[in-house]
Amino acid sequence: MRVLVVEDEKKISDFIKRGLKEEGYAVDAAYDGEEGRFLAKTNTYDLILLDLMLPKIDGLTLCKTLKSEGLQAPVIMLTAKGTVEDKVAGLDSGADDYITKPFAFEELLARMRAILRKKEDRTENTLQISDLVLDLIKHKVTRAGEEVPLTAKEYALLEYLMRNAGSVVTRTMISEHVWDVDFDTFTNVIDVYINYLRNKIDTGHKKKLIHTIRGRGYIIKE
Repeated sequence: MRVLVVEDEKKISDFIKRGLKEEGYAVDAAYDGEEGRFLAKTNTYDLILLDLMLPKIDGLTLCKTLKSEGLQAPVIMLTAKGTVEDKVAGLDSGADDYITKPFAFEELLARMRAILRKKEDRTENTLQISDLVLDLIKHKVTRAGEEVPLTAKEYALLEYLMRNAGSVVTRTMISEHVWDVDFDTFTNVIDVYINYLRNKIDTGHKKKLIHTIRGRGYIIKE
């Protein structure tokens, strides 16, 4: 999952970005409304965390503008303004949720998961292909009942593959959703991580789940 954080307070932005990366999210950051609009229109994001009080373009205006321009990604407002009127204004601008600062990071993660499940019309907390199971809440992966230890980036890559099970995903699609804006698309990092996953997921099992589609990309299927 790729997330855009639009927050002008760098300390808060860095805190959120670091925490989300530790959870396996790819994260880009913008520090004013203009930069946020540029990134939101240039890249594909699964979710946007948007501060209300921003320089150049405020959060309410930015949210309304992006939604009017066809933004599909859900938006969570992050702000110190906590009155009922402020929340109503945020939600009326097109935001999907509203969190008042200060907030517990665990609550932010829970709200993000809830919105992403709603976006994808999912109610389950696990993804499964054959005997491979990914727990979206505990960030735990098992194959044939045995836990598979993964790094945060390996987990994020596997989750993206499993959310698109049965469909070919290209290297470009993977880079857009699993890595951030600074990712060098000319490296072989994606191939390296696919091999990491193969070694951990398929080695020792007769049924191979991760496949390379020559000239196109990768697919995970039974």
